Amino acid sequence: MEDAAYYGRSIIRAFLAGVAIAIGGCVFIGCKEIGYSWVGAILFAIGLLTVFSFGLDLYTGKVGYWAEADRKGQYLFYLIIVIIGNFIGTLFVGLFMPSETAGAMVQTRLDDYDFVYTLGKGIFCGLLMFIAADFYKTRKSFTATFFCVPVFILSGFEHSIADMFYFCSAGVYSLDGVVFILTVIVGNAIGGVLIPVCRKYMYEPETARTAE
Repeated sequence: MEDAAYYGRSIIRAFLAGVAIAIGGCVFIGCKEIGYSWVGAILFAIGLLTVFSFGLDLYTGKVGYWAEADRKGQYLFYLIIVIIGNFIGTLFVGLFMPSETAGAMVQTRLDDYDFVYTLGKGIFCGLLMFIAADFYKTRKSFTATFFCVPVFILSGFEHSIADMFYFCSAGVYSLDGVVFILTVIVGNAIGGVLIPVCRKYMYEPETARTAE
């Protein structure tokens, strides 16, 4: 019963996180349409800022901590719940905000789809999102947010939840779209766990440093 309540709260937080990221996607599309994509890349940070401020559950901000979780199977199930909630949130906004620009963005992604290439763009975005999330978690500062978000957008990296919104806004619900999103989800996961896995081995143990 407690688990059901926990996951119920999680999916509400995940839904709101999806809405927040979708709103960031809306402002990016609006700026792109008037020729100021770089402004949209900066303003997109409102999505992640909202997620951090209200403790919402965003897949790309949570997946990196799977590597450090004690019960990895349970955490994986939690991540699936988060993805579902994030999708519902992006769908909710996407249905109200149809966009031809989003359609063009989605078509470009599908036309250019290559598994390795798309996976790589997902990895780099996942890495940046973990940096932003961990910086806020450890320092309670949004500084990294306003660097990492514009960097991933202007570099052309892929954020799975943002992409969900673009596909929903474009009204594209195809098998090719599902494959694209799943590829990015996997890439975001690999990038997200990269630092948590490596930092287990790249520093000397605390006991060794103390002994010195």
